[in-house]
Amino acid sequence: MVEKILTMRLLKDKYGVCRLHKNELIPIWAQEGEFFSITKTTDELSIVCYEDNIPHNIKCEKDWKILKIEGPLDFSLIGILSSISSILASKGISIFAVSTYDTDYILIKNKDIDKAVKSLIEERYEIIE
Repeated sequence: MVEKILTMRLLKDKYGVCRLHKNELIPIWAQEGEFFSITKTTDELSIVCYEDNIPHNIKCEKDWKILKIEGPLDFSLIGILSSISSILASKGISIFAVSTYDTDYILIKNKDIDKAVKSLIEERYEIIE
């Protein structure tokens, strides 16, 4: 039996990556749903959230799916994102990664998700849908 490297879960919804002005307040619409991520820098306010919540006047890139690495992951683990991104890059699939205290989330465009899942399974990753 071949041992799996890691287990990942494919979240069911589609998400968008938004860019707001650095001085904007975090909007309520961004905070609804199963998953959202908010990053504020000196340059911008970036939000990843459920795409159906995003107003039409917001600068964003929609149609992302999310693979969640089942965690929690220990901070001493090395190369998890590197390994996954290398596998997907070799297939011409770009990613947008979000890390939390416990785990990592890999955003992949919906048009590439089937190819990404197949590629990861071939490399001994388990994908739960």
